[in-house]
Amino acid sequence: MQTRAERIESLLRTRFAPSRIEVHDDSTRHVGHAGARPEGETHYSVLLVAASFRGQSRVQRARAVHAALAAEFGSGLHALSLTLSAPGEQPEG
Repeated sequence: MQTRAERIESLLRTRFAPSRIEVHDDSTRHVGHAGARPEGETHYSVLLVAASFRGQSRVQRARAVHAALAAEFGSGLHALSLTLSAPGEQPEG
């Protein structure tokens, strides 16, 4: 069975064909915070570099990632920290 981090990475690879992707489970840093669960897998940081982000605003990029992960949000994903850029751009985040 895949972890949520593995599912997130797979979904983002399929949707954005990134040249770079990093997905980190930050849930242990959020124990006791809103949306945290004892079993974890609720808070993640994602670095994603994809050509499809070229010409898009930071908000458009974030909305696209959130849309791609809608099912994960529906099943317990609570928060994402996003660093999104197109190749050759300085990552924002």
